[in-house]
Amino acid sequence: MSNEAKSGPTAAPDSKSLDQQAASDELAQTAPPQSRAGKPNRRQGAPAWAVIGIFVLLSVAGLAYAQVFLTPVILAFLLSLVFSPVRRLLERIGTPPGIAAGMIVMTLVGGLLLTGLMLITPLTNWVENAPEIGARLEQRMLEIRNGFGGGSEGKSVSEVVQEVEDAATPESNGDVQEVVVRDQSYVGMLATTAPSAFVQTILVLVLLFFILASGDMFYEKLVHTMPTFRDKRRAITIAHDVERKLSQYLMTISIINGGLGIAVGLAMWAFGMPNPFLFGLVAALFNYVPYIGAIGGSLLALVVGLLTFSGAWAAIMPAATYYLLTAIEGQFITPYFVGRHLKLNTVVVFISVTFWAWLWSVVGMLVAVPLLVTLRTFCEHIPSLEPYGDFLSARGAEVDPDDGGADDSK
Repeated sequence: MSNEAKSGPTAAPDSKSLDQQAASDELAQTAPPQSRAGKPNRRQGAPAWAVIGIFVLLSVAGLAYAQVFLTPVILAFLLSLVFSPVRRLLERIGTPPGIAAGMIVMTLVGGLLLTGLMLITPLTNWVENAPEIGARLEQRMLEIRNGFGGGSEGKSVSEVVQEVEDAATPESNGDVQEVVVRDQSYVGMLATTAPSAFVQTILVLVLLFFILASGDMFYEKLVHTMPTFRDKRRAITIAHDVERKLSQYLMTISIINGGLGIAVGLAMWAFGMPNPFLFGLVAALFNYVPYIGAIGGSLLALVVGLLTFSGAWAAIMPAATYYLLTAIEGQFITPYFVGRHLKLNTVVVFISVTFWAWLWSVVGMLVAVPLLVTLRTFCEHIPSLEPYGDFLSARGAEVDPDDGGADDSK
């Protein structure tokens, strides 16, 4: 007997089952296209990336728009992380938090005033004599070019510009009134920017005082707001790690920059440069900005050398020595004392400095590396961000999951 006979006659499908089959076929046709393996369509991720791109653009625009407010706030919080160990040390010997905060802030004010007094006289002279200095520098460049075989018939830049303007300006008759718009002087530019910088400095110092005087209140609030014990422990670990790394970085960099300033000042004195002490101070301050500070200081030494010495090589040697000292510091001293702890990607550091300089000017260059250190510390302690932390780190400094890089999340 056949299998069909054993199983009996096949029942004819009713209309209800046919309607269900048709509905399922229609649903399958209207569903998003997927592969046979059940993988979702890759085009579904496009809207998410578009939203991320719009968010990034709006964030950058917001940071640029709120520069006047954000720069003193970020500087105050970064300085509070740096000086928190000092404040705790003062509290251990019986100093109240408010008095300890006042001592730290007054010390900073004294340092700022001392630095300003050292810089105000030469900077004022340079600003007032800027047109004369520019003319002398142009004349020296022309003499050096002629000395290297450029010929005595060469014209200066100002002469060429004047000839182009004369050729492009039509002849005017006596009835036409000429309107001359004078550029704002360097003194006027300094007078317009100084009040804003002074107000922002006051805001930084006042906010820093309140943060330090509050003690560990922010840590306590952070622990209180975290929902689980694991989150509390992770938050405190991240906060203490950021504080430790920033304090260690800025303290070490300050000592290195002081030594570099002494070396540059002695070198400028040996070459007979004017104001060698000022060059040492400028070298120590400029070196807080990676890469760009060394280039700016070298260009400044080159300009002063051209205005001071008559020979070309005598004018170039101070700038070359300045850059050589900063290169030794950047390639050997700083990597030995700082690079062992931070181990940041040098390309990312340079991009970060240029980005924040474009966004927030001088303040952006100062906060670029501390913000990068803070970001990498967050990435080290949050498992989902570890790949980004590996990208920010130097070669060979990636977090090994077997070493417990994110042990606080276990």
